Amino acid sequence: MATIVNNPAPASDSNSGMGMIMGLIALFVFAYLFIMYGLPAIRQMGSPQINIPSKIDVNIQQTK
Repeated sequence: MATIVNNPAPASDSNSGMGMIMGLIALFVFAYLFIMYGLPAIRQMGSPQINIPSKIDVNIQQTK
């Protein structure tokens, strides 16, 4: 008669926290992109448009 031994599955900790590390890296990347590109774009949306003429007459009329 054969003896059957049922060994339980090894209790290894497969949750090494790699998902949290990748999430933090992604968060830092998105925060950096927002600071570098998002904030300047938001600031420019509210600023007025200034038109500068291409020619300016600087001749001064002097009296004699």
